Amino acid sequence: MRPWLEVPIDGVIFLVYVGYGLALIRSYSEESTLINISLGNWETVQKAEIFAGFMLLLSALVDALISLDINFNKGDMALDILAATHLVILLPLSFAVVVASIDAPTQEDTQVHTAAKPNEEIAINTVMTLERAQQITAMLDKKVRQEYLYLDPELTLSKLTRKLGLPAKQISIAVNVVHKQNISKLINSHRIEHAKHSLICSQSSITQVFMNSGFQTKSNFNREFSRLTGMTPTEYRRNNSEQ
Repeated sequence: MRPWLEVPIDGVIFLVYVGYGLALIRSYSEESTLINISLGNWETVQKAEIFAGFMLLLSALVDALISLDINFNKGDMALDILAATHLVILLPLSFAVVVASIDAPTQEDTQVHTAAKPNEEIAINTVMTLERAQQITAMLDKKVRQEYLYLDPELTLSKLTRKLGLPAKQISIAVNVVHKQNISKLINSHRIEHAKHSLICSQSSITQVFMNSGFQTKSNFNREFSRLTGMTPTEYRRNNSEQ
């Protein structure tokens, strides 16, 4: 029997799994890969991607162990390896793929992204000055406030590039330089300000408030609200009603 590394098909499968796994993990830190994902889902999709990446690496390791077992141990432990790992890998991996695909890009967004690539490549190779970053964030803030873009639950970085006429990479870099956070967090801060006003000035339910503020899920709304105010929406309404 030939050593495992000399078996082409096993080696190809191993390399494919490792390659895709590393690519998913690497994309976790690249905001430009989320250009067509609604900003409210960025964190969910990023977590799903990195989880799927690690699952693929684990699957590659399992395949390698099975190949070694078949070649050097006559496959005596192959079934045990499969039984112990498939339940751990397949179901969570399927869930991660489903979550990552909840915001599949539209044809319009794909066309915008393709059209922006030449300018985006220039932006990547250009060092952005603080002054330029401030100009871009000022333009972004004005557009977001004047047109209430943050109230759109399906708002994406692609839509913002279309509104501002700037490459996604420039917008993303500018927001990180000036605000020290990603654009998803920035848009959520606008949504929370809107929600805070609604909680004080209206009798709308918490569900109505978060939906009218641009959030897609109550869990994301509660998490961001607590992060920015240090209290739950119910506590915020109660505390401000007593003043």
